[in-house]
Amino acid sequence: MKITRRNLLRGLNVTLPLPWMPSLLARPFTRSSDTPPLRSVFMYFPNGVWEQSWTPSQEGADYPLSETLQPLAPVRSDVLVLTGLDKVISREYISHQTNTANFLTGLRVHRTTGKQLSAGGISVDQLIASQLEGQTPIRNLVLGVEPVDPGVDRANKTTTLYHSLISWQSTYRPVLPEISPRAVFDLLFGKPLGTTPQARRATGRLLDLVMQDAQDLRRKLGRDDRVKLDEYLASVESVESRIRRVERAAEDGTPPPAARLPVPPQPPPSHLEFTDRMDAMLDLLVMALQSDATRVASMMLANDVSNQTFGFIDVPYAHHEVSHHQNDPGKIQAYERITRWYVEQFVSFLQKLKSIPEADGTLLDNSQILFGSGMSDGNRHDPDNLPILLAGRAAGTLTSGRHLGFRSGDTPLCNLYLSMLHRNAIRADRFGDGTEPLL
Repeated sequence: MKITRRNLLRGLNVTLPLPWMPSLLARPFTRSSDTPPLRSVFMYFPNGVWEQSWTPSQEGADYPLSETLQPLAPVRSDVLVLTGLDKVISREYISHQTNTANFLTGLRVHRTTGKQLSAGGISVDQLIASQLEGQTPIRNLVLGVEPVDPGVDRANKTTTLYHSLISWQSTYRPVLPEISPRAVFDLLFGKPLGTTPQARRATGRLLDLVMQDAQDLRRKLGRDDRVKLDEYLASVESVESRIRRVERAAEDGTPPPAARLPVPPQPPPSHLEFTDRMDAMLDLLVMALQSDATRVASMMLANDVSNQTFGFIDVPYAHHEVSHHQNDPGKIQAYERITRWYVEQFVSFLQKLKSIPEADGTLLDNSQILFGSGMSDGNRHDPDNLPILLAGRAAGTLTSGRHLGFRSGDTPLCNLYLSMLHRNAIRADRFGDGTEPLL
């Protein structure tokens, strides 16, 4: 066999998933029609919301944006605000752990200090992924930003793993989120040669070869697809640069005394690492969806009970602390500001999807993207009237740009998941406690 750059890269399992382009309709893992595939994403933010500043005062298309939802302004026509949705089973035992673990299952969480974890059944992201398996190179992505918490909440006699997990392959099998941007990057673009600085440099040189190979492909594309490829390759290089910056910051830091313990505890990330890690993960998720490397993903923007500090937005408190505001005006203001910051990250993600053309629309048009939390008011750990946004038009099957209010107490969140399953051609009669499609 002739040794070419392409054969060498294939042998080393270094690849570059490409965006959906009509010029490449015959490539593997792309549907034979000229219709872009539907993407489904589930994004979780922690510790609930201050409801008075989250819930819009009116329903319908002309609703005024609430204080916390002001960042939605540039994408409001692409987003549904859904209120009145509940997780009824969570009323049996209310805690951060149970409210988080069943966010995507809607079923009973088994209280345990660590053995026989259970969130009642498969999560909606994993069910969709199982039905689409084999259609994309990567089955699905499960992403996070903070390390999984392996401790025990002594007050509730429940493992704290639960507030670090939302994705479940089966009743007793959680999927741990990947929190390393480098690991996700390597999953998308090929197996690394190692973890040492020298190995990373070698992997970087291989990525340069992949980029050159992509440039060879460019000559075979139509004009519009060449523009799309150029933008995509620029985004790959940008994310790679950001990941290297995160790694350098980690390598330059002096290990704390706790690192000398046999099992060092995992402190909350510093604000610089936290924000950089989130930016990198969201950009990688955009590329994964754009390239059709996967069509299903879930992402925890932070663990529940997150004590991440927010001095970078002038909030002098940790998130979990202010979620238990006890009606203190100062803490409520900080609580609202932190939630608004998470909405801003969601909006930035949507804008990137909206900037990517696909067929007669955009990547956002061909997506259904849920953003929400496992409780409403964090002070009460309330599992009713959950803060839920649904973005995208699901390939023209959703009419967005509205606030839809449902009667809390009668409308399971899982009815929404049932709708999302049906849009993926999964004709389930029920999911979790949901029995009727919501939309």
